[in-house]
Amino acid sequence: MNEVFIMSNLTRVIEQYINELFDAGSEESSVSLRRKEVAASFGCVPSQINYVLRKCFTPEKGYLVESQRGEHGYIRIVRLSYENSEERVKHVEEIVGDSLSEQSCKKLLVNLQERGLIKARERLIIEVALRHIDDLGRSEFDLSPYKRSVIQAEMLKRVLRSLVLA
Repeated sequence: MNEVFIMSNLTRVIEQYINELFDAGSEESSVSLRRKEVAASFGCVPSQINYVLRKCFTPEKGYLVESQRGEHGYIRIVRLSYENSEERVKHVEEIVGDSLSEQSCKKLLVNLQERGLIKARERLIIEVALRHIDDLGRSEFDLSPYKRSVIQAEMLKRVLRSLVLA
């Protein structure tokens, strides 16, 4: 248990460090770093840096990670920003995909709220509507879990598209 706490704490510290790099170069939309150097400065293995990047810097959270391996390798983290509503709509549709589990949907909505793309009230209304659709698909229409997840993804895209364009 203690080891898990230490690892999650280290993950948060590394995430905070990377976010501080973004804040320090507030005009920049990307940060470049070397995996080995960051790992050495935190006293961890390079795979821990990979874990932080996969967990904390995802497209759903508004980031793209580019990686170049080798001796001159680097990691570049790009903070996504969208100048117009069409770019935001395209981004939302890409991250929702063609089907979405209830758990993935909740995570996505929380991430969108944290990024300021939707408000807390909107997130709650969407969650209730999607839960209702899932219940109907399960009880009234006896749809397979896959078909329910496809319907939820489509509804989520339509709702988010409307919110982004509003």
